[in-house]
Amino acid sequence: MNHDLQIGTLRTLATIVDLGGFSRAAEALHLTQPAVSQQIRRLESFLKQPVFATTGRNMRLSPAGKELLAYARKMLSLNDEAVARFTPPRDGMHIAFGISDQFSDALPAILRSLKRVAPESQVTIRTGVSESLTEQLSDGTLDLALLINPWESPAYRVEEIGHIEMAWFGRPAIGNDAPLPLVLFTEPCTLRGRTLAAFEESGIKWKRAYEGPELIGLRAAIQTGLGVACLVANADELWGLPTAIYPHLPAPPGPVPTGLAISSRVPADYADSALKSVRKALDSYPFAVLQPS
Repeated sequence: MNHDLQIGTLRTLATIVDLGGFSRAAEALHLTQPAVSQQIRRLESFLKQPVFATTGRNMRLSPAGKELLAYARKMLSLNDEAVARFTPPRDGMHIAFGISDQFSDALPAILRSLKRVAPESQVTIRTGVSESLTEQLSDGTLDLALLINPWESPAYRVEEIGHIEMAWFGRPAIGNDAPLPLVLFTEPCTLRGRTLAAFEESGIKWKRAYEGPELIGLRAAIQTGLGVACLVANADELWGLPTAIYPHLPAPPGPVPTGLAISSRVPADYADSALKSVRKALDSYPFAVLQPS
């Protein structure tokens, strides 16, 4: 007997994970929260086990849910590519927008603003670490991307948003002389390199406790007490993560440049509107006030 997974249901799963909650996913997908919950129950019926180990502020995927999410992202990427190829939007504009997953909570506000500017446009959203999104910009897969620590390229220009403050999060239980366990993004990741450099320069003993490619995994590792990680400084407000309280921690990397990378394929008026939308959506994030040099 064949079992067919519905793309819409898989998109709901990915959106819940990317935005960190059912209600945010419902808002972004223009669904009711009961409809979102029903789609997750369908996936649980398929898996014969829960998709999420916990929900709410401490949302965490089950092992089966993590595996399903990996398949979902591959299927969604191929689906969106085919749709963009054969069914262009009525106004002829399709925009592929990438956003660093540390800013994913701002995504609903960005999408609402862009919808008002170009209601007939088709927007595809991809989240991930900035290095992965940069590669997609360079190969033409993405048109716009909100990045941490962006760099210039002939394939796109970068409009500066500001310099984001970073901070340490996590409270693992360790002995007095034990090395501090670290929670890290997998390579390639500039923030990972800056984190390790900060510890090497400080002389503090450390060890790798967890490595993963997605923010939700790092958040789960921090919440379960596996180690300390460097994330945007309002991660306690966004995701309820505990701030690190260990003495002698090195200063966190940063403030780190943040910018909107814009391909030359994007119409100028849409690019200007996207830049304004991003700046407004990130207004509450902890950007540093830099002194003139």
